[in-house]
Amino acid sequence: MNSPHQPAARASFRRYVLATASAAAIIAPSAALAQTAELEEVVVTGSRIVRDGFDAPTPVNVLGTEEIQSEAPANIADFVNTLPSVAGSVTAASSSGSLSNGAAGISALNLRALGTGRTLVLFDGQRSVVSASTGQVDTNTFPQSLVQRVEVVTGGASSAYGSDAVGGVVNFILDKTYTGLKTTVEYGETTYGDNENWKFNITAGAPFADGKGHVLFSGETFSQDGVHYTVRDWNRSGHFAIVNPDKSPGAPTYIVADNVGISSYTPGGLITSGPLRGTYFGTGGSVNQLNYGTVSGQWMIGGDWEYTSSGMLGTNSLATDEERDSLFGRVSYEILPNLEVFAQASYAKYEGGGYYINPTQTGITIRSDNAFLPASVKAQMTALGLTSFTMGTSNADMPASGSQNVRETTRYVVGANGDFSLLGRDFTWDTYYQYGKTETDEHLTETWNTERLALATDAVVNPANGQIVCRSTLTAPSNGCVPLNRFGVGVASQEALDYVLGRPQRLQEFQQDVFAVNFATDIGGWAGPISIAFGGEYRKEQMDGSVDPQYASGWKYGNYKVTEGEYDVTEGYLEVLVPIIEGLDFNGAARYTRYSTSGGVTTWKAGVTYTPIPDITFRGSASRDIRAANMSELYDSGTARSNSVSINGVSTPFVQNLQGNPNVEPEVADGFGVGVVVQPSFLPGFAASIDYYDIEVEGVIDFVTAQQTADFCFIQNVQEYCNNLRYENGRLAFIDLYYDNLNSMTARGLDIEASYRTSLDSLFGWAAGDLTVRAMATHYMENVTDNGVTAIDQAGSNVGSTPDWIYRVSALYKLDPLTLNVTARGVSDGVISNAYTECTSACPTLSAPYYTINDNHIDGALYFDVSATYGFEVPGGEGEAFLSIKNVFNSEPPLTANPNAQGAENTVGYLQTNRSLYDVMGRTFRLGVRLAF
Repeated sequence: MNSPHQPAARASFRRYVLATASAAAIIAPSAALAQTAELEEVVVTGSRIVRDGFDAPTPVNVLGTEEIQSEAPANIADFVNTLPSVAGSVTAASSSGSLSNGAAGISALNLRALGTGRTLVLFDGQRSVVSASTGQVDTNTFPQSLVQRVEVVTGGASSAYGSDAVGGVVNFILDKTYTGLKTTVEYGETTYGDNENWKFNITAGAPFADGKGHVLFSGETFSQDGVHYTVRDWNRSGHFAIVNPDKSPGAPTYIVADNVGISSYTPGGLITSGPLRGTYFGTGGSVNQLNYGTVSGQWMIGGDWEYTSSGMLGTNSLATDEERDSLFGRVSYEILPNLEVFAQASYAKYEGGGYYINPTQTGITIRSDNAFLPASVKAQMTALGLTSFTMGTSNADMPASGSQNVRETTRYVVGANGDFSLLGRDFTWDTYYQYGKTETDEHLTETWNTERLALATDAVVNPANGQIVCRSTLTAPSNGCVPLNRFGVGVASQEALDYVLGRPQRLQEFQQDVFAVNFATDIGGWAGPISIAFGGEYRKEQMDGSVDPQYASGWKYGNYKVTEGEYDVTEGYLEVLVPIIEGLDFNGAARYTRYSTSGGVTTWKAGVTYTPIPDITFRGSASRDIRAANMSELYDSGTARSNSVSINGVSTPFVQNLQGNPNVEPEVADGFGVGVVVQPSFLPGFAASIDYYDIEVEGVIDFVTAQQTADFCFIQNVQEYCNNLRYENGRLAFIDLYYDNLNSMTARGLDIEASYRTSLDSLFGWAAGDLTVRAMATHYMENVTDNGVTAIDQAGSNVGSTPDWIYRVSALYKLDPLTLNVTARGVSDGVISNAYTECTSACPTLSAPYYTINDNHIDGALYFDVSATYGFEVPGGEGEAFLSIKNVFNSEPPLTANPNAQGAENTVGYLQTNRSLYDVMGRTFRLGVRLAF
């Protein structure tokens, strides 16, 4: 609401903001100068007090409309993910392996690489209902075309917004006053002609009732063809890290090499033990002999490495299929000069699918009387007196396993805002109630049922009629078993596959209710008005679901179980902004939060900004922040997924059983930051900042992974982890994992930003147009999680999310009707792990988890993006045609080999690079037209 009757409280805030408006240029250089009027009243994310973002003690990055549109991303989250301070985010493609927990297809942001659960995502300052039990909010549920700007707070903000804001806050700000009609049509594809996608949106806004009311509408549809069963050339070299087959003294423990492939299975089956070891079954059931090369566990160097791995390459989708549709509507009305009410409703539907991996199986026992065995192999077994052999296969005749999820989110909000006077004070206030619901249909693509696969594999000849049947059918004729030929490629019948394969499914519902009220005022102070904000919030989270009992267990993937539970949160806060002396301000806040599950906790922040001269500002802050457990961490009934771990160098299959813990306490984080802002008066349009951050989280809610559990048991002899390994018939069957409050997490680093905006004719008389240059970089200095057994610094590791440096530099040139933009973005060189010592000979003797390796280096990468926009007139309005090219030089991603994954059977099928740091799609084109009336 923007009424001439607003009282002095709001006017004093406005004066404060206008006094510092010039500082906004560094936050959003493309938007700050073009939309000066908007700076009259700004509540910057991370604070409840109206002020300028760059003048706040906690750094705020603002991404304006022009900057976002110049990049032309497929969705806004893709653009936010290019910020150096955003690292390790989850995308629809990278989450394709999140099958059993239902998180496949979600796009969730991650600040500081502290985890998506420690980044609070808001829509117009309000929470949104979660998209999965893991607590993640899919940013694609927001109306993209009505997002006016995105504010990224890189610092703790729990005292302002409550739980989860440990790493910071990403706030998608709604353009509530948009007036007119606009539409966009876009198309994109890669230089390889794949990953085709289309987007169309339409947005309208209009005042009514002589400007007292305003109505908004937005609709969008997006469609993308995924990239499946496709292998880019850079992923064909067999680049892996494995246990060194050379055990001589002084040799490194691990080696990184090319031409490495799997040795424990082939596409159509490989005999892995006994005198027939190395016999494999090829196309049509042909019998062949494998050239093993140099074997190390389940791996080998050289030999027929390309063939053994061929059934897995490309089965992890490069990009997912996506269909997204959304609708958004909002109406507001000024009932009185100091009272406005509003209501808004939104609906977003996601339907997407991608493949996780082709399902492998090792340790299959084949009896000598199997009816499908080639005659030559059966004859050899008879001659050798063999009654059985063991086989491994990547099941080329079966489809890759993945997900086909549907997620529908509805959200309704009603609220009011206004101002009033009480006891001689002027107040502004706002309140709202939100109801949100996400309904999910989590549906796997075809995967096998373990029991039915075992029955179908054990095929024999029925002595009564000479037909091939399942052995079990001889004693149970009506069991429906269909015999399956496992010996070769292209030999399985469709009837047999239909019998062993199925599509596990789970239906879930997440509900969120939020009621909040906020007040703001100011009182007289010795150095200027003291601004005060206070309020309260009640929130209730619930989830429930249903699973057909047949899908609860017994499958390669899926094994869905219902997670149900609820909790509520009641909280209140107070925030003050106190001018101490001229140029020195103190900002403090405190919030008390009471959880129905874990009791009460207090968060706070204290920050100062000091501007001794107009050209320089110092800022610092300290905060106590929290993250409470999400639904999965509290109530997960046992997410079961099939996996493999390396035990004594042997890949060992098991079922992972991850369970929630209703007794976990909230994480407690202590954050500290200090920085300086420079805006030299002798160089108008230039601003720069550098900020140091230090965050320590105690009681980290997490679980020790299955591989870590195995290592802690067998290598480090920690008995409590051995107790989590369960055996059946002498073989590992389950590894039980539990959420708990682990020891701690520490993150330290530097954020650096600089921007410069100028009219070129002010520099060169002969030049024309406006130039904006913006550079951002984050230096990750420390990133350590202490789980009680190990504490390894991940900063500088390019297999994780925190390389030494992530940077981004953009230059935007505008001379109507043309706008050009060039962006350079990249990461620095790094290592596989700081726990590894690089050596090729005379290597030292180290103890776990510290090892030696022949090559601990991973290259960095630099990518260039360009875009061009051309404006033109249309009857009654204006239009823009745009073309954007990402990764102009089609630079290939560096390969990343990680020995931590060398025990998993599926590793050979994954992309041998880091999706979160490197571009895996290659050169990408996007073009479209925008029209506005």
